[in-house]
Amino acid sequence: MLIGEVARRSGVSARMLRHYESLGLVRPSGRTGSGYREYSGEDVRRIFHIESLRAVGLSLREIGRALDDPGFTPSDLVDDLIRRTRERIAAETELLTRLDRVHATDPAGWEDVLQVLAVLRALGSPSAGARQRAALAPVDEVPVEALVEAALDERDPVVAGALRWALARSDGSAALLAEGLGSPVPEVRERAVRSLAELPGGEAAPLLRDALASPDAVVRDRAALALGARGEAAATPVLVDMIVAGSNDTDAADALSVLAGDAAAADRIASLLVGRIGDGTTGPPARGRLTQALAGIPGPTASRALTGLLGDADPAVALTAAYLLGLRGDGG
Repeated sequence: MLIGEVARRSGVSARMLRHYESLGLVRPSGRTGSGYREYSGEDVRRIFHIESLRAVGLSLREIGRALDDPGFTPSDLVDDLIRRTRERIAAETELLTRLDRVHATDPAGWEDVLQVLAVLRALGSPSAGARQRAALAPVDEVPVEALVEAALDERDPVVAGALRWALARSDGSAALLAEGLGSPVPEVRERAVRSLAELPGGEAAPLLRDALASPDAVVRDRAALALGARGEAAATPVLVDMIVAGSNDTDAADALSVLAGDAAAADRIASLLVGRIGDGTTGPPARGRLTQALAGIPGPTASRALTGLLGDADPAVALTAAYLLGLRGDGG
């Protein structure tokens, strides 16, 4: 076959076939009497092999080695090709993410585009000061997705606080932060729940209620404290568990006192605390913390519980109960 027919059958241009020949990748088996290149069926098969290897990303030099070196081992080259492909995909994914974030700000002109790009670069800066300044930029200059990503990754406590403040001023961050609660990295989960806890309004509340069932104790505890401060009774069992475990127990007791704002709620919380004191499985330190927590619970149920604890076998519990009853004065 002449070069024109090979080009039609293979889909490779005559110019490219000549380039392959100049590199030694293809050597036509013969020439016609007029001196034209003549390709055999084996030559055409080699051309198809070259195109197949190009399609998976091999360079022409690598293709030459693959086809002509008897000692060539393709596994190393394929491993390298996989690595390079992953790096290229990661770079292109990062570029696409950056473009999406610029587009989300609806820039009116190139100045706006450049401003957003500058903020995005600053959020990824190795300088904590630069990251903090980016977090404090006007809300419309910082895509919320970039703020969430930065907040979930930030290790500097000062910068992290600035990012949470920025998120509290932004719209649409709650659902993105909730995704961080499912991260395999414990630190990311903690940053996510802390950021959710500082969001104003009701958007974060259902997500925090879901977090009460998290297998991560840190997530559960932070969600419970945030909900308790908002007056959400759903946090009560977790807050009591925190007192038993000695995990931020003082904050948990304070949150319970906030939740005990009416007589019915106070009686429910007092009963729950008393039940844990007397369930037979709670150790002395935890019983002491539960007794102290009754101090912030008004109402007759808490008073009766403290009276009943005056004769407790644990002297520390009995003394605490007596002291708290003395502070209550009228028993209520």
